[in-house]
Amino acid sequence: MEVLKIKKVRDNAVVPSRATPGSAGMDLYACIDSSVTVQPHECVKIPTGIAIALPSPLYGAFIFARSGLSINHGLAPANCVGVVDSDYRGEVIVGLVNQFNEPYTIEPGKRVAQMVIMPVSLMETQE
Repeated sequence: MEVLKIKKVRDNAVVPSRATPGSAGMDLYACIDSSVTVQPHECVKIPTGIAIALPSPLYGAFIFARSGLSINHGLAPANCVGVVDSDYRGEVIVGLVNQFNEPYTIEPGKRVAQMVIMPVSLMETQE
């Protein structure tokens, strides 16, 4: 069985978790010391306090919006879907943009995105 390795890189980090056994994504949590208010149409970087090691180059970690946060409050990943490559070992940071006209405050430990591990194709290219 292949394993996703997770390392806390900040003391107050929360290890990603699935809400239910059938959840495709693991929740990512804001690893911040104090509240961050995201103004309308502003983009912020929210650290998760974790680094990951995927089991092989045949996998990628994809960062998606949490549907409730996006639909109800307008916060979604700034790049639509974030990609964590198999060889990246730094902290996973979630870029969020507030698409609504109302500010939204992110509290420490709040779930801010979800991470889905998926297979990727590494085919060669030819012109």
